[in-house]
Amino acid sequence: MPTTSTTSTAPTTSTAPITPTAPITPTTPAKPVAPASGRLPRTLAADLASLPDGARALLRGWVHRRRTLASVSFLVVRDRSGLTQVVVRDPATARELLSLPEETVVEVLGTVRHHPAGPGGAELVDPTVTALTEPAAAPPTELWRPRLGAGLPTILDHAAVTLRHPRHRAAWALASASMRGFREALTGLDFTEVVTPKLVGAATESGADVFTVDYFGRPAFLAQSPQLYKQMLVGVFERVFEIGPVFRAEPHDTVRHLAQYTSLDAELAFIRDHRDVLAVLRDALAGMLEAIRTDAAESVALLEVRLPRVPSELPVISFREALARVGADPDEPDLRPADERALSEWASAAYGSDFLAVEGYPLAKRPFYTHPSPGDERWSNSFDLLFRGLELTTGGQRLHRPSDYEAALARTGQAVEPYAGYLEAFRSGMPPHGGFAIGLERWVARLVGAQNIREVTLFPRDLHRLAP
Repeated sequence: MPTTSTTSTAPTTSTAPITPTAPITPTTPAKPVAPASGRLPRTLAADLASLPDGARALLRGWVHRRRTLASVSFLVVRDRSGLTQVVVRDPATARELLSLPEETVVEVLGTVRHHPAGPGGAELVDPTVTALTEPAAAPPTELWRPRLGAGLPTILDHAAVTLRHPRHRAAWALASASMRGFREALTGLDFTEVVTPKLVGAATESGADVFTVDYFGRPAFLAQSPQLYKQMLVGVFERVFEIGPVFRAEPHDTVRHLAQYTSLDAELAFIRDHRDVLAVLRDALAGMLEAIRTDAAESVALLEVRLPRVPSELPVISFREALARVGADPDEPDLRPADERALSEWASAAYGSDFLAVEGYPLAKRPFYTHPSPGDERWSNSFDLLFRGLELTTGGQRLHRPSDYEAALARTGQAVEPYAGYLEAFRSGMPPHGGFAIGLERWVARLVGAQNIREVTLFPRDLHRLAP
């Protein structure tokens, strides 16, 4: 329903504005589209202050908030870059704003006025407001408030709307920047980005539950990881990485597990051992954090994120020493969550680091493709990277000799036939190699201090949730 106003003279003094929530992280502004039929190109909220006083500007976005006073009304419009305050003094326009509830999509044509009361230092006056949709339905919670007032189930049930909240959206800005940083860091190290199948004929890791699907009348599985494929592709490109979904049917109903998450995987050839892998992991993390600093600075400020410093070398402790340090039984096959928290606290005090690599896990607890430690095959050339009290990354050196694979499959009670295509790569010559995988949502959750990983996941899939 179009709404228009007549022009009125803007005052030279400011009227008390709405106090809007902090702006959304700006994206790189797109090049303006040439105006059709003489119309102005669209201006983003983040770019409004760059226009001169008195210039005409055209905004498009959502009604974020309205407020009507005795002599003036305020309209806050939200777009992908942030918020714009629109000052309305014409009574007819003010009345028509009442028919445009929050989240209605609008177009606003007005005059730029620089003033500290406006987000970014500018606001729009003398507006003509046009609705581009029918009046919007009321959102499940007020999106203009500084924080979402609903509980997590409500937020997730209505994610398509609640993700519009600046704070909720800001968490994904960190995830998006992290993926860009990961991609740029590894591309700079001469890695090739690959895409691997998500429908596979065999489980990637023995012992982990898989989702079974009907693949044209025969069973197939959703991929638990790109592990086997990225190893095969090391024999082609030497250095590969992938950013993509992985699926785990493990029946965990915890604040740290998802049935589908985003994995940042890398694999590299011609390594000496797992320490070479750890060095590349360090560079990838540094690249991710640099991208966050440059591309998502406003989200960092909005969420009050304390970004970690990545040391030139990640501190390392052996698995056996880690058990001793936390007072655990030396025969424990893995670290408990409480052990991970204690070790992270120790690393912070001893090294000033939010990161700690634990190396040399028992080989029996690692996937069949893991390389044993030279001289003592009870242990492995593998590691977990702890970040602020939680396992973030698993990685290490892989087997690369075909005879070792045949022995490993026999040791773990697995048949050779399902891995025929995989083993062909090794029989055809495969260099020493290794790799790692980072869980994106877990990374972001630790950065922002989320209590539940679902808080930073766009549309989480877990033991109970399959919608929206």
